[in-house]
Amino acid sequence: MQLYHHPYSLDSQKVRLVLEEKGIDYTSYHVNPLTGKHMDSSFFRMNPSSKLPVLQNGSHIIYQVMDIIQYIERVTVSLNGGESSISNEVMLWMQQIEDWNPKIFTLSHIPDKYRLFVSKFVRRVAIARMADAPDLASIYHAKLREAYETEDKLMDPDLVKQSEQKLNKLLDEAETQLNETKYIAGEDFTLADSMFIPILSRLTLLNLEKEYIIGRPRLAEYYDMVKHRSSYKIVIGRYFSGWRKYRTLLKTICFLCIRSMFKKY
Repeated sequence: MQLYHHPYSLDSQKVRLVLEEKGIDYTSYHVNPLTGKHMDSSFFRMNPSSKLPVLQNGSHIIYQVMDIIQYIERVTVSLNGGESSISNEVMLWMQQIEDWNPKIFTLSHIPDKYRLFVSKFVRRVAIARMADAPDLASIYHAKLREAYETEDKLMDPDLVKQSEQKLNKLLDEAETQLNETKYIAGEDFTLADSMFIPILSRLTLLNLEKEYIIGRPRLAEYYDMVKHRSSYKIVIGRYFSGWRKYRTLLKTICFLCIRSMFKKY
């Protein structure tokens, strides 16, 4: 299996946690969306959505998170036998977690000057790639429209508030559930936990732990507990411990500044 992802991509973290928990070998390819690598024509031809992650297994190319995770589950059952671990309870939590889109929430907590700088760079990358691959012009145009629409959404306080309210509702329900069970969907670690943990790590990345996690004691205990899992340490911990939290972002900003200076998109 080949996985195209980025360490800070929330959806990529979901899939990687599942792969690590299942013990499935895969080849890792980093694609940094902040530098416009997801706009490369070769990636576009494989994945018209240009979103991360993308899982390729032979002729199978999958780029919807729920589809990828369920495919991994089917492969695991096929290899190891037994029954699927996706119970009705697990599926309900997976769907609820997937229903919250972190994009607006995340961007609304990034200073405007940094967000607009990256957005402008990525748009220029799209225009440059459009000239290189005219047969993909319609897809690149769609991505440009999407970028402008996202900026418009961020100017709408109601949409930003709705995203925050949806997150709070999800975290409140998790807090209630964790008062009854050890993990999100029961006493065992499941696919639902693999999908939920990256949301907590995103709040950590945005320095919002105190506001959204610490005030929920069971959720805070749960987060501390899952940080000790080997899958967490491999997928998230190695990028979020101490100075490592800023290393990838600093390298990305330096890359963007240099490329912008020389107009290399």
